Amino acid sequence: MTEITGSTPESMPAWEKRFRAPRVSLPDWAEDAPERALFVSNATGTYELYAWDRTTGAQRQATDRPNGTTDGVLSLDGEWIWWFSDTDGDEFGVWMRQPFLSGPDNGSDEPATPGLAPSYPAGLALGRDGTAIVGRSTDEDGSTLHVVRPGEAPVEIYRHRESAGVGDLSHDGELIAIEHTEHGDAMHSAVRVLRLDGSVVAELDDTEGGTRELGLEVLGFAPLAGDSRLLIGHQRRGRWEPIVWNPLTGEETELAVDLPGDVNAEWYPDGSGLLLSHSFEARGELWRYDFAKAALIQVETPSGTVSGATARPDGSVEYLWSSAALPPVVRSTAGGVVLDPPGLTAPASVPVEDAWVDGPGGRVHALVQRPAGQGPFPTVFEIHGGPTWHDSDAFGAGPAAWVDHGYAVVRVNYRGSTGYGREWTDALKHRVGLIELEDIAAVREWAVTSGLADPSKLVLSGGSWGGYLTLLGLGTQPEAWTLGLAAVPVADYVTAYHDEMEALKAMDRTLLGGTPEEVPERFAASSPLTYVDAVRAPVYISAGVNDPRCPIRQVENYVDRLVARGAAHEVYRYDAGHGSLVVEERIKQVRLELDFAARHLG
Repeated sequence: MTEITGSTPESMPAWEKRFRAPRVSLPDWAEDAPERALFVSNATGTYELYAWDRTTGAQRQATDRPNGTTDGVLSLDGEWIWWFSDTDGDEFGVWMRQPFLSGPDNGSDEPATPGLAPSYPAGLALGRDGTAIVGRSTDEDGSTLHVVRPGEAPVEIYRHRESAGVGDLSHDGELIAIEHTEHGDAMHSAVRVLRLDGSVVAELDDTEGGTRELGLEVLGFAPLAGDSRLLIGHQRRGRWEPIVWNPLTGEETELAVDLPGDVNAEWYPDGSGLLLSHSFEARGELWRYDFAKAALIQVETPSGTVSGATARPDGSVEYLWSSAALPPVVRSTAGGVVLDPPGLTAPASVPVEDAWVDGPGGRVHALVQRPAGQGPFPTVFEIHGGPTWHDSDAFGAGPAAWVDHGYAVVRVNYRGSTGYGREWTDALKHRVGLIELEDIAAVREWAVTSGLADPSKLVLSGGSWGGYLTLLGLGTQPEAWTLGLAAVPVADYVTAYHDEMEALKAMDRTLLGGTPEEVPERFAASSPLTYVDAVRAPVYISAGVNDPRCPIRQVENYVDRLVARGAAHEVYRYDAGHGSLVVEERIKQVRLELDFAARHLG
């Protein structure tokens, strides 16, 4: 088996080292074979899946594709690695599998769900008898769920035009938990429990048929034989927190979790408690909820962001941690580093400072990184994607690169971001894009008046939804920005809607209140294309030609309008989907952005 390795010349700039330094994800482990694990690493220069036998320490690269692979899971017995095979990042494909101990004598990759045509994935759950519950999404069929038993043809058990997906399969393999949005609100799911023949066992719908903006999330069935309890995330008190629901009896068990931010949860393997991941004001921490004591016990972690955590059978907790200053590392509460790839270590960056700015919808939280020296600085407003996401005190090679080059970096958790309560997230309706830009404008004003930012050198930048907000901001606030950098953006909202994957169509209908034909004025008001002729700042756009989320045709429509009036712009197209999993490609894109900014800002 091949060990992961990494090396680099000493002359390499620090910002490039941060991208090239080998990284690993939090290892996933097989529930019934906990010494078999699966993780993602960029050790070869491309993010791929790796198998790890924790008993022997042996590691091997399980996938090897030109544009990388990150979606994978182990079967419960640890005998199989399932991974999703798309084409050049288009996210449309099929599940494949290979033996955990792959080699010349036991075959290689094989179709895991023969009989199912390619689709966008919509969840996967594996059973102890080899049964798989497969979620699919296509433009033609909407959402479908299938039971795939070994040696048998797949059986469809669910179909609906709106978004739905597989949540989990019970320990005994008899109950399936799904999330669905049949009520038409793609931001707030209901939960349904089915038997394998598709019959309904129970339903939990906090939206009350789509009349209330309260979502539910499947967090997992109890890990014990004969236990049908299901862990659910809910928003009934204005933030995400867990509740235990028994779909067979209808009993709900509220938990004494009184933490101020959003709380995610998973079971401890023995079922005695829950591991809680608490996110509040851009930091993360861990807690154990003990059922016997009905009490919270903090799991000590450093200040920063916990990007993932898992409870092991021995009661220890493994977690992926980083801060804006320090690169990610997988640690254990039992002590030490769990998985430390050899080779180059990513150089540190600078810590973040918190800024709270009064905005039109309430206080806006921004994270600031300053370069060495005295301000005001040229400043990059790095806008996160999602939009249901948030920036945190976590390590980012991209922001660190700008700091290395003398820029301040400001990241804004605008209305629509997660982590600040349900009302903050759900404020993003109908005036899509314009609401977020109001908050960004308030933070921009603070940055200038506080002396942080040079008003003649303000860069609006972001990827995905952040790229969308960049183009929209350049058109609706043309005097506010000196330069724009938009990666994989929505540029022409109407064309994007018609070309994007089905699940995102449902999200856009929820955000804007209908289709482009039903609410054309809202799509027009929220589309960067509407304001392209007002753009004055030079703009750099990068786009993946296989992107199913922000498809290339709508980007070309926007670029054509820039070309028609001779606007200062550059476009970089690359052969991948919604971003790249190839390290050198990521470095190339950052280098192009740095160069574009240097040439136009002087």
